[in-house]
Amino acid sequence: MEPTEKIWFNGKFVNWQDATVHSLTHSLHYGGGVFEGIRFYNTERGPAVFRLRDHIKRLAYSAEALQVEIPYSIDDLCRATTELIAVNQISEGYIRPLVFFGYGRLGLNPQDLPVETLIACWAWGRYLPYEMVDVKVSKYRRISPDTTVADAKICGNYVNSILAVLEVRGTSYHEALFLDASGNIAEGPGENFFIVENRTVVTPPEGAILPGITRDTVMELARGEGLKVMEEKIPVERAQAADECFFTGTAAEVVPIRSIDDKTIGDGKPGEITRMLQVEYKKLVTGKLDSESNYLSYVKK
Repeated sequence: MEPTEKIWFNGKFVNWQDATVHSLTHSLHYGGGVFEGIRFYNTERGPAVFRLRDHIKRLAYSAEALQVEIPYSIDDLCRATTELIAVNQISEGYIRPLVFFGYGRLGLNPQDLPVETLIACWAWGRYLPYEMVDVKVSKYRRISPDTTVADAKICGNYVNSILAVLEVRGTSYHEALFLDASGNIAEGPGENFFIVENRTVVTPPEGAILPGITRDTVMELARGEGLKVMEEKIPVERAQAADECFFTGTAAEVVPIRSIDDKTIGDGKPGEITRMLQVEYKKLVTGKLDSESNYLSYVKK
């Protein structure tokens, strides 16, 4: 990660190295923060943030799950995001909004603690820098909606993902794959999961997954190409027998899966539909499709 010049912190632009917190900050100890991951792309009209408002709305939803009152409106945070990109003068990269309980006292009850809000951005390339990925079904299960708000981006929820990522580190696998409490495929540590069967695009239903914004976008693109899109339970064996499998996510974008637990998917090459969705997604986020008008927030210079 290459530092940029400024971070937006509690309503002000501060130097990257000065955006610090106390070592006894509540959320550092208990994971009680919420965040977003957003990408912005270089277009013919300059930098543009993809589905900014949808991401900030989800940040507000996640905050509500933790009973955090963000001291800024959705409009405020959207405006701060585009202004931050302009201030840092970068054309393409990643954005990290974070809202968390600050320094005051420890103990699990965060009531009356200060709420801190920051937005950072930096240049960032591909999250999974491979043409295709080999995945391993994790020994850890995706966090259950019975134990947390599973569809919120709560910082502490991601310990689950950290464990799965550490599990495949140093192996031949590029990424992990979570099952849900019933033993069906849920998602990756930071990605949603899809299969293609007979030109039908299938993804796990909401409940045990984070219903990603990229997931929603890819489903919309697939329907726009005349493909049938289904939300169904997917056992591992069904995925291994599919014509194609792929991940989606803000950081990952659209990534073909070559194998699951060493079982090659299809012919082991990126599938026709996966490739098409990769291309259409890239066109959409870079302002080359007519339908992008509601999805891109252009940065004013």
